[in-house]
Amino acid sequence: MTTRLTSAQVDRAAGVLHGMACGDALGAPYEFGLPLGPDVLVAMKGGGSMGWKPGEWTDDTSMAIAIAEVTATGAEVTTVAARDRIAARWAEWAEKAKDVGIQTRTVLSAATRAARSRGETAPTGDDLTSAAAEHHAVTGRSGGNGSLMRTAPVALAYLHDPDALVLAAQEVSAMTHHDSEAGEACALWCLAIRHAVLHGTLDVRSGLAHLPEDRARIWTARLDKAEAGQPSDFEKNGWVVEALQGAFSAITITAEATGPAHFRLALEAAVRGGRDTDTVAAIAGSLIGGLYGASAVPAQWRRELRGWPGLRARDLIRLGVLTARGGESDSAAWPAAATMDYSRFLGSNALAQHPHDDHVWISGVDALDNLPDGVDAVVSLCRLGSAQVPALSVDPRDHVEVWLLDESEPGKNPNLDFVLTDAVAAVEALRAEGRTVLLHCVQAQSRTPAVAALYGARLTGRTPTDALGDILEALPKASPNSGFRAALKRLE
Repeated sequence: MTTRLTSAQVDRAAGVLHGMACGDALGAPYEFGLPLGPDVLVAMKGGGSMGWKPGEWTDDTSMAIAIAEVTATGAEVTTVAARDRIAARWAEWAEKAKDVGIQTRTVLSAATRAARSRGETAPTGDDLTSAAAEHHAVTGRSGGNGSLMRTAPVALAYLHDPDALVLAAQEVSAMTHHDSEAGEACALWCLAIRHAVLHGTLDVRSGLAHLPEDRARIWTARLDKAEAGQPSDFEKNGWVVEALQGAFSAITITAEATGPAHFRLALEAAVRGGRDTDTVAAIAGSLIGGLYGASAVPAQWRRELRGWPGLRARDLIRLGVLTARGGESDSAAWPAAATMDYSRFLGSNALAQHPHDDHVWISGVDALDNLPDGVDAVVSLCRLGSAQVPALSVDPRDHVEVWLLDESEPGKNPNLDFVLTDAVAAVEALRAEGRTVLLHCVQAQSRTPAVAALYGARLTGRTPTDALGDILEALPKASPNSGFRAALKRLE
């Protein structure tokens, strides 16, 4: 059973893993550092103690991906088979990973030894849970933040059932972190993500009713403290409790902003808190991404995102959406399709040079099959299948996919003004790098002319409405929908 999702809810579901990976990659270069001042620039620059590439995610996102690969099939993560698949995938990842948390590495190593003593190559879920319990019994400590950082896919898998979500979050947490507080933190955060995706509002306290009364009182006090403090106040953010508090604090102190601005500022605030920056920012990103959606993520960050096992931003969207839909694609077979079938759409072969920049082409989707001469970058304003990405001639970093629906109803594109201006920023960035850009949607009728007009306005100093007139001469069959035209007016 799954929850039927609106287009805005699908956007928010897609934002959960996307936001987590952005926070992770943003924080990675700053890990183990002291808190940063409010004026210090935070950038997705790579580097740090592990020599991360710009936009490369760490163990936080990698371990979540191993869960999402299972949940994206519609499998219940509490089944033996699902837990075994997750355990095997974690063990495979850890063999070559740049960085694995100390506690997680200890548990994975013990579980792998147990498996090999039976003649098996990969540990089972039970091997991990047993090893985690033994580690706790020996050390008396297993409350690190390593299960909270990866918990986001569980929230998406149980949008339809909060009670089952609590049990699943605690069980998956216990595979490496036996401490019950780690399980409680995972349950609370997953319930907050669920609430954000379904309702588009922030309510971290929504999950307290699912805890025993005495535990709910303790967590209420902790959330109150986080709300009143700064991320840097939580110095022991390697501990699951203070990691959660630091993430919630980062979201709270930046809440005067809304939408995409809040998304960006919250992640930067999480990083400025210092110490375990990638993990706190990843935790914050999973919730703030679920609050505002994939459409709130700036193209500047989306272009850079990458990591184990060879995935990029579009793959995180695929895993997130399939998980939220119980493993099912929509009626057009998105996001699992290798190719989106747009053959019934007239005008998909439209193609013209931008009237204000002869190094920008504006087109329908057919141009992807035969890129104009010199094109080495693509900005896509419609959904594509994995085989439609022009990988042979365009570097993945230079293919920017924009979350934009050809709908006039405001609720269909909740971050419309940002998305339009961000798409223009992506074209500008590619052009500044010397690229020749193809800007396209399905038919070049609504989305493409709207973005092209805004780009033209920036080049010429005219209003977007005036620039649209030139675009419509180049694309005579184009007619942006009323919602896009209203946005162009607002953006004047």
